[in-house]
Amino acid sequence: MSNAATEKLNDFNADLHIHTVLSPCADLEMSPVNIIREAQRKGLDIIAITDHNASAHCKVTGEIGKEAGIFVIYGIEVTTSEETHCLTYFESLEKLAEFQEIIDNTILKIKNKPKRFGYQVIVDKNENILGDIDWLLLSAVKLSLDEVTEKAHNLGGIVIPAHIDRSMFSLTSQLGFVPPDLQADAYEVSKFSTPEEMISKYPYLRNKTFIRTSDSHYLKDIGSVSTVLRIKSRSFEEIKMAISNTCERKVIINR
Repeated sequence: MSNAATEKLNDFNADLHIHTVLSPCADLEMSPVNIIREAQRKGLDIIAITDHNASAHCKVTGEIGKEAGIFVIYGIEVTTSEETHCLTYFESLEKLAEFQEIIDNTILKIKNKPKRFGYQVIVDKNENILGDIDWLLLSAVKLSLDEVTEKAHNLGGIVIPAHIDRSMFSLTSQLGFVPPDLQADAYEVSKFSTPEEMISKYPYLRNKTFIRTSDSHYLKDIGSVSTVLRIKSRSFEEIKMAISNTCERKVIINR
């Protein structure tokens, strides 16, 4: 038996789908510092920042989170060419930047109309506005779900199709089903469903990993549902092991 399999594991409470004020659909109170404060208040140990097709707030949220004792995963929620939402996570800011460049080069750059779609502002840790993004981040990229998955995996990333139970921007709403041959690392269900419900519809998902997240766009929703990660310590490598269900690491859905 490997040493990894006999190590003491700990349970960490995680919310792996949180939007900041950079996402046009998120509330203006969703600044990095407010998100970390709320995550602390809700007893979260790990969060992921997953703005729509953007990652400008990952670094600053990570810095604030480190000071507060919260581990922040760098992520992007990509809108694929099928208009499905897909969560992607990366170990380092360098890998994140490489993936962001792919997104920036393939997104349909439609000029944002803030009064219609919402503001897309970049702020610092003190909530000072540093700038904004001109093109609408809700637009799709010119990459299929399979292509997004391949490019994220090539950078060592984790790929999880988002809220597959929902009636908009999900695998089931856009494709009509969950592709059995999709090379996803896990699947996300929203607060309105459970893995069991999805498995009852798609039995071939029985042995797949599921996460359940808040998909927060408002502070009050952070941690409203969460996922437990049973891992040795808070690191990207350990989280990746839990999602792949290796060396006794695992994902546990909070009820």
